[in-house]
Amino acid sequence: LRAYLREESTRLRRLARFYEKVRALHQDPEASVDNPLLAFSLIKRLHSDWPNVVYSDEATENTQAFHAGFKEVEHELPGAEDLDGAAQALMRLQDVYGLSVKGMANGIFQRAGTSCPPLYSPGRRVSLSADDCFHVGKVAYDTGDYYHSIAWLEEAVSLFRRSYGNWNPEDRSSLEDALDHLAFSYFMAGNISHALSLSKEFLQYDPSNRRVARNVVKYKKLLETGTEGCHSPTPQHCPPSHALLVFLFPQPASEHLPHLSCSYETNGSPYLLLQPAKKEMVQIRPYVALYHDFISDAEAETIKGLAGPWLQRSVVASGEKQQKAEYRISKSAWLKDTADPVVQALEQRIAAVTGLDLRPPYAEYLQVVNYGLGGHYEPHFDHATSRKSPLYRMKSGNRIATVMIYLSAVEAGGSTAFIYANISVPVVKNAALFWWNLRRNGDGDGDTLHAGCPVLAGDKWVANKWIHEHGQEFRRPCSANPQD
Repeated sequence: LRAYLREESTRLRRLARFYEKVRALHQDPEASVDNPLLAFSLIKRLHSDWPNVVYSDEATENTQAFHAGFKEVEHELPGAEDLDGAAQALMRLQDVYGLSVKGMANGIFQRAGTSCPPLYSPGRRVSLSADDCFHVGKVAYDTGDYYHSIAWLEEAVSLFRRSYGNWNPEDRSSLEDALDHLAFSYFMAGNISHALSLSKEFLQYDPSNRRVARNVVKYKKLLETGTEGCHSPTPQHCPPSHALLVFLFPQPASEHLPHLSCSYETNGSPYLLLQPAKKEMVQIRPYVALYHDFISDAEAETIKGLAGPWLQRSVVASGEKQQKAEYRISKSAWLKDTADPVVQALEQRIAAVTGLDLRPPYAEYLQVVNYGLGGHYEPHFDHATSRKSPLYRMKSGNRIATVMIYLSAVEAGGSTAFIYANISVPVVKNAALFWWNLRRNGDGDGDTLHAGCPVLAGDKWVANKWIHEHGQEFRRPCSANPQD
């Protein structure tokens, strides 16, 4: 793909040279008319030079090569599903982090209605165009999500108004398109008077549009009969009560929790005698611990490299089947311990730190997950909550524990949040997060409900190791108290 882009940029530079010559000589249209030399140059270039560029053998070859090159890489380029998914990711980030749409359009990641510092400050600010905002709003509009469509189409209308009359070859939409969709969004949200106002504005630009003219008549009649505001907006028209908004709540300060501590741990394993594990207790109940510097940079890169070619859209358990779901946006791959000595060494380290038996079939293969733009995983349990779960096909019992290793750093977002425990663990590169999914009596621990916050900026990689209860009977025995 890079080679293709280099070739096309070379061809485009040849064409740009002609344009630059014309632009340099004729920046002032009046001067081109007044100066006979400039006038001659302009006429000559447009009459003789430009056809030579367009109809030359080289131009034909370039066009054919451009088409052929595009066909070769077309399957590698983003598709409609990728584009719509990216738009949905922006809306997800808007919701979870309470971001201002206007701020996002201007390249600022700041919570709406606050003067707090931005959650993320990129080195180079990138703004969205009117057409960009229109597409995000259109994705929401097409799914009946008028809460989001109104916010994004409002921004699109505002930007289109500023540049009205200026032609932009990248725009596939227009002010009229944005007004049309925004008016209907407001109508569906119950704000008929504003829908009428926007429709009237539309007719100023396109007075011959009969459909919008009929809408104006319809809206006037509804207002005359007092229909506006008579119905309650449906959930699609209201602000989202997103489950991940819990991540924004204040969390208990560690200095008020005296049982939490940091320590060097050997866990009775000779494997850890020379290099004890750096353990940070995050929470007592549920039991959550973070092991710093659990792997090296080189090991993390090796694991990412091994998994990269096998990454596929992540699936979730649904009854007795597994399927893709919008509440889990990521790609994943599975690695056996025989895939590489690095994976084998990592499995030994996990066994030493946890004190658990990872030999087949007592643990699953290492799952490597990549979360890209807005990648997230909504609140869920790692352990099965139904005997029909595919997890029980392994015949090794439920998932007793989880080890999740952060293989990369992110610039913002991506924390692992435990909803009921009201804690979140940020992405700490090369650290491993460990928690028990089951109580000692074998019941699932409801306090382990957790989620992966959307990645606001960066590329999040994690490696999951799920350990099952069979084989751990003498390593984590039941308590004398059946309630434990």
